[in-house]
Amino acid sequence: MDARHRHNRIMVRQVTVGAGGVHDLGYRVVWCPKYRRPVLTGPVRDRRDELIRQKCTEHGWGVVALEVMPDHVRLFVRAHPKHSPSYVANQFKGCTSRVLRAEFPHLRSRLSTLWSWSYFVVTVGVVSADMVRRYIDTRYERPWRRERP
Repeated sequence: MDARHRHNRIMVRQVTVGAGGVHDLGYRVVWCPKYRRPVLTGPVRDRRDELIRQKCTEHGWGVVALEVMPDHVRLFVRAHPKHSPSYVANQFKGCTSRVLRAEFPHLRSRLSTLWSWSYFVVTVGVVSADMVRRYIDTRYERPWRRERP
């Protein structure tokens, strides 16, 4: 792979500067309707997208990617470190469930609750576990004490 193609694969960091520090924190969140029923179609899907974007604006989070399948939602969101992964996931699930079930009565008749209890959250970043381990293992080494090849 030449330098031109290698450069295209580099992910640009998007850091946020706050009063107490600098952060670049992303969460990939996946959740499903109860019994994995395919109810996220048509106007329900469109309204759910709108609600997720409103919740992000309310909290100052950024939507990087949003994908809705009929039976699950995948979201990549940039959040503040003061918000735990469970808080982020539950904000989306709680708000969308309440509003969607109020606006679309067929969801109330088909499902006792809109979302299943579970969800999947993983942090997303440009630093791999190996890079972190290498940083920790070598942070006390002095450059002048390293042997040169």
